[in-house]
Amino acid sequence: MEKLKQCWSSLLVLAVVVIGTGAVPITYLQSAVAKGAVCLDGSAPAYHFDKGFGSGVNNWIVHMEGGGWCTDVASCSARKNTMKGSSKFMNKDFGFSGILGGKQNTNPDFYNWNRIKVRYCDGSSFTSNVEAVNPANKLFFRGARVWRAVIDDLMAKGMKNAQNAILSGCSAGALAAILHCDTFRAILPHTARVKCVSDAGYFIHGKDISGGSYIQTYYSKVVALHGSAKSLPVSCTSKMKPELCFFPQNVVPYMRTPLFVINAAFDSWQIKNVLAPTAVDKRKEWKNCKLDLKKCTAAQLKTVQGFRDQMMRALSPVHSTPSRGLFLDSCHAHCQGGSAASWSGAKGPQVANSKISQAVGNWFYGRSAFQKIDCPSPICNPTCPAISTDE
Repeated sequence: MEKLKQCWSSLLVLAVVVIGTGAVPITYLQSAVAKGAVCLDGSAPAYHFDKGFGSGVNNWIVHMEGGGWCTDVASCSARKNTMKGSSKFMNKDFGFSGILGGKQNTNPDFYNWNRIKVRYCDGSSFTSNVEAVNPANKLFFRGARVWRAVIDDLMAKGMKNAQNAILSGCSAGALAAILHCDTFRAILPHTARVKCVSDAGYFIHGKDISGGSYIQTYYSKVVALHGSAKSLPVSCTSKMKPELCFFPQNVVPYMRTPLFVINAAFDSWQIKNVLAPTAVDKRKEWKNCKLDLKKCTAAQLKTVQGFRDQMMRALSPVHSTPSRGLFLDSCHAHCQGGSAASWSGAKGPQVANSKISQAVGNWFYGRSAFQKIDCPSPICNPTCPAISTDE
């Protein structure tokens, strides 16, 4: 019994450490249900809102959670029983850190802003838009409505008076930040400074190890299932097939709102799923390499280096425009702005002697431009941490 008490005591201490004293409670947007703006299972969308104060009271950062996509009824149905498809399973509190952090010493430019984390429960980067609900599977594809309902709710809670605003996200949420960026700008006051930040959301239209493009096939399934075409930027869909407009390199050239891209040249998710997806790696020759680049053969490392070359070409619309920002490190990582350690910590990644927080803050406020590309190999930057995924 004493050991059990000690165990529970340790768990409680761990919970306090993980959630932290500044944990932000969840807000369920019940009013959105009547508008059909719901998660995959029909439950209400949700977000966490830490109110701004002092000089940040009229500044807003809306950060969208990541978590991949679902491509068919089976994978979307599986998500229904998790927090990625239902608000019923979401944690009630969320400790904010990194770009959402509330401490001046770790997030000096945005710590006192109104900071919102939008939970991700639609599996489509907030683009799904299908009216009909199949009674056989009872899946609701309403991500685009969820996004708009959350933004409208925040506008009513004070964002209509915004002086500065950022739409950001991690991974699938970062892709959403790119896809919804110009709409966000249009909704906010024309007098406000509005910009967007993508953290590990620059998924490239790349070739895989077979020479094909598995990721294009994958995204085409997402777009078709979720009815995403009508939610994607018309500036792109008027020029090419809708599934190609899931790739930022095809959307960014037509964006009007300033964008900052934080990405790893050797993005760990993209190495696993764009370059060497399991479906293409039939003999599992890449199984170890794609999880740890130190375990790659010389030939595989050459292919990985080729992926960086693809990434560089895909990023040309970013570094060809002065109003855009770019922090491209050579880490094997995915989502680097979500923790205080990687966002601004002494041991966090640096490019051109700048931490991510400094680069984004200086760019947002116009103190200095930042478009920096790291050294070319996956072992050249000593500030790169071990493989990490924040979301």
